[in-house]
Amino acid sequence: MRNKLLGGYAVIWLLFALYGTWWGPYAHKSFLYNVGRSLFWPGEIFPALRELIGIVVVLGIVAVLTMSKPR
Repeated sequence: MRNKLLGGYAVIWLLFALYGTWWGPYAHKSFLYNVGRSLFWPGEIFPALRELIGIVVVLGIVAVLTMSKPR
C-alpha cells in the first residue's frame, strides 16, 4: 500500500514538473527548477497548505536543533 502511494505521488510530481516546464508560469525556467518546485505540488495547488508545510518544516528543524546534545 505504501509503495502505491509513493508511486502515485511520484507520478503526479513528474506530471506537475512537466506541466510547469512546458506550459506553466515558470516555463522560462529550467526543468530542474520546476522539478524542485513540484516536489511540494500540493502546496502549489493549495496555497494555504504551502504555509502549513512551511510551519511543519520550521518546527521540525527547531525540534531537531533543540534535541541534539552539545558536544
